[in-house]
Amino acid sequence: MNNLELKNRDLDVLWHPCTQMKDHETLPLIPIKKAHGVYLEDFDGNRYIDAISSWWVNLFGHTNAYINTKIKEQLDSLEHVILAGFTHEQVVRLSERLVKLSPEGLQKCFYSDNGSSAVEVALKMSYHAHLNDGKKRTLFVSLTNSYHGETIGALSVGDVQLYKETYEPLLMHSIQTQVPKDMSIEAAQVAACGFEELCKNRADEISAIILEPLVQGAGSMHMYHPEFLKLVREICDTYDIHFIADEVMVGFGRTGELFACNHADITPDFLVLSKGLTGGYLPLSVVLTTNEIYAKFYCDYNEHKAFLHSHSYTGNALACASANATLDIFENDNIIEKNRDTAKYMGKKLEKFLTLSNVKEIRQTGMICAVELQEYAPELRMGLKIYQYGLQHGVLLRPLGNVIYFMPPYIINKIEIDIMMDTALDAIKGLV
Repeated sequence: MNNLELKNRDLDVLWHPCTQMKDHETLPLIPIKKAHGVYLEDFDGNRYIDAISSWWVNLFGHTNAYINTKIKEQLDSLEHVILAGFTHEQVVRLSERLVKLSPEGLQKCFYSDNGSSAVEVALKMSYHAHLNDGKKRTLFVSLTNSYHGETIGALSVGDVQLYKETYEPLLMHSIQTQVPKDMSIEAAQVAACGFEELCKNRADEISAIILEPLVQGAGSMHMYHPEFLKLVREICDTYDIHFIADEVMVGFGRTGELFACNHADITPDFLVLSKGLTGGYLPLSVVLTTNEIYAKFYCDYNEHKAFLHSHSYTGNALACASANATLDIFENDNIIEKNRDTAKYMGKKLEKFLTLSNVKEIRQTGMICAVELQEYAPELRMGLKIYQYGLQHGVLLRPLGNVIYFMPPYIINKIEIDIMMDTALDAIKGLV
């Protein structure tokens, strides 16, 4: 088997996500044979540093020995069982741990399969909780420039037009409030005032606000100050509006705290988690919520008050075993402190990009670093050029338009960081 053979077989039968397939007439697919640590290796022996953690999911490196072992152990006892009317040790243990680790007051876990599905769960649960209180609140608020997934409900509360515009006629109505324009506390305060004005006028229509704490992932890695989270929490309390924290990307140590909400010391009404939950191994997501929300659905049989939502693979035993193994590593290896040290080193490397004339801004939150280029016309596809340069030099970079970002596995070392970021630096230099 070689790269060319598998590439040709692939193009006969596969339609890849988030891809214009016609590009692959000239842009080669990269078939991966194996992976270990931060490296992916193709069938021709070429290796690539996974600078984006394979779409932000891989925390502790590919084929991590400990996670591998725990999944294999689980495989011999139970692979999956329906979670309606049944349970198993892995999902109970995982739930106990998440309740203990998450912001205070989140006491119940509801599982689904992926981030978009979990967002849908939180939206439905919020609306239904208000309905069970006799309030019909059908409006959701999100931030400008936000992204929460690509299923119909999740897409409805996003604001990245690249994903949303085509499907607009299919989407439910939502409204946006301004995201803080930058990482200053003043910008956070201004944006919070805008949200409060909206609530003064329309609170009786609004079920919840959903936001990505601190970093808007697909929104070009836009970042803002934790003060905004504090102020939004206060406003939600005042107007009886739910706060949905979408930590699908920023959860599990990526920002320098286990959860991004911890930076503001606040508890959302719903905490949405996925991606790094299983260390990047298997699909799993969870919505954590409060006993207060849970109690609104708890009653003698009433089909209208019950939360009738399910997924076939809810709480899958193998995925939960992977998630428990991931939490073991956090507990045993002082990961958060190590991440902060790694982030400092990445921050020093990031400063070099400001020496380039075609760089507009650099941003960092924990182990998320972003380099925003000066405006280039979309048809020039500068991001694609950087992607191709990276592959030619052994680094997987996947820019978001004119933004190049770094979100590597936590186990990356300084030499690998140097290669990753110096390659991007050289790629950007080559655009001038």
